[in-house]
Amino acid sequence: MSKLESNKKKKLDALLENTLELFTTKGIQNTSISDIVQKAGVAKGTFYLYFKDKYDIRNVLIAHESTKVFLKAAARLRKEKVVGFEDRVIFLADDIVEQLRKDKKLLMFISKNLSWGYFKAALTENPREDALNFRLIYEKMLHDSGYVFEEPELMLFMIVELVSSTCYSSILYNEPVSIEKLKPYLFDAIRAIIQRQIKGTLQFEEEDIFAE
Repeated sequence: MSKLESNKKKKLDALLENTLELFTTKGIQNTSISDIVQKAGVAKGTFYLYFKDKYDIRNVLIAHESTKVFLKAAARLRKEKVVGFEDRVIFLADDIVEQLRKDKKLLMFISKNLSWGYFKAALTENPREDALNFRLIYEKMLHDSGYVFEEPELMLFMIVELVSSTCYSSILYNEPVSIEKLKPYLFDAIRAIIQRQIKGTLQFEEEDIFAE
């Protein structure tokens, strides 16, 4: 990476990091672009090189932070001997729930602002490296499952929305019950979503992407 590219990355990372802090403390509506650039230590022109407005950076942050949570869960999964597509998805969901339970500000930011359109766009339109890793891991998990899925993108959408909404109500407000009591129902629902999407099987030798 050249010095110019390195400086650009540092400025972009500063914008994302400081904007997230402002959004999770002051709220999006109460945060201005002037607040963002002042806290990040960059010029306004630098902000507009990367983003159209504060809602544009919000959309990127939603995908970025959601992907970071997923990649942390995936890293832990690599260390475990979990076999079977359903069990791997449940492991990831459980780990993600626990991460969000420990970081309620992040949970509120993701759950209140998560939109599939924003999330998908940020993953497909000029995606960052972590977003590409997320897509590659998900696509490889699908391939290595041994199944043919009817609509894998819809399946991901349903699981993401289910986990997000469940975490928000149960972790923050214990509604309808605590997250620990709700987990078995959440995981059963995820299994049902996966089973509904299976339309056949593949014939190949599985390659474990989580093997060391």
